[in-house]
Amino acid sequence: MNSTVKEELAAQLKGKDFLALIDYTPEEIEYLIHYAIELKRKQKAREPHAVLAGKTLGMIFEKSSTRTRVSFEVGMYQLGGQALFLSKNDLQLGRGETVWDTAQTLSRYLDGIMIRTYEHRKVIDLARGATVPVINGLTDHAHPCQVMADYQTVLEKKGRLKGIKVAYIGDGNNMVHSLMMGASKLGMDFAVASPVGYESDKEVVRQSKENAAQSGGSLLVTNDPREAIENADIIYTDVWASMGQEAEQHEREIAFKNFQVNEALVKYAKQDYLFMHCLPAHRGEEVSEGVIDGGHSIIFDQAENRLHAQKAIMAATMI
Repeated sequence: MNSTVKEELAAQLKGKDFLALIDYTPEEIEYLIHYAIELKRKQKAREPHAVLAGKTLGMIFEKSSTRTRVSFEVGMYQLGGQALFLSKNDLQLGRGETVWDTAQTLSRYLDGIMIRTYEHRKVIDLARGATVPVINGLTDHAHPCQVMADYQTVLEKKGRLKGIKVAYIGDGNNMVHSLMMGASKLGMDFAVASPVGYESDKEVVRQSKENAAQSGGSLLVTNDPREAIENADIIYTDVWASMGQEAEQHEREIAFKNFQVNEALVKYAKQDYLFMHCLPAHRGEEVSEGVIDGGHSIIFDQAENRLHAQKAIMAATMI
């Protein structure tokens, strides 16, 4: 990517919301991944990169999180700015103020807003009302920041993204939606295996198939874990019951009992496969201890890259 293209991409990302990967071109996604790698290099070398000096990010949390809060807060500090933690109890949103009014007000104080919530509609409405960039820290529909860190990690470990096969085993949830969308735009091969009744959103699958046809990637949707994992470079899974689904835990344990990523299943992947998980993990449920804590696991590398990927998103959109 030459300097002219980088400058053009930097200009078009300035002030842009980061809500879902469908809103981003393959070139923009690649730019952000490489920007994250460069910011990571600078942080490790202790080179100053305070590109957001004097700027402030408001962090709205209606869903709690370890990695999201710490990585955004530390990231803003390293970029020279400041982050404000705003729980649902700290805002008038919890007392009936409209999303529009909240967005308009916060935009007068802040240079950017990150929100981690349940309904994806709320993130869209917040972005429509805000006059500063809005970053989706997670919704029930999408988790784009996690996927930017994930594919940064894959690029660092495998040296390329195009042609890499990612196999996701488990619930067709927000994690899959973003992984699938990102892979389809980057020319990757993506396979997802979920139990009957727990498949991914049909519209996301349709859009991803269209993207894959243009990028040279491929998409397989199946109910057979072995079919999905065949010759995979990357194996990915997530918890069977996410936050807000605790009441379904027993029901899901029954439905997902044949979808555990374990030593027997990973034998069908490539010998040099890498295992990924967005965390937190439930060892002995969606993944065996031997796999998640074994030599193929890179879960903490991808967890670290949440910091660097999100710094790139903030620096590109809030500068």
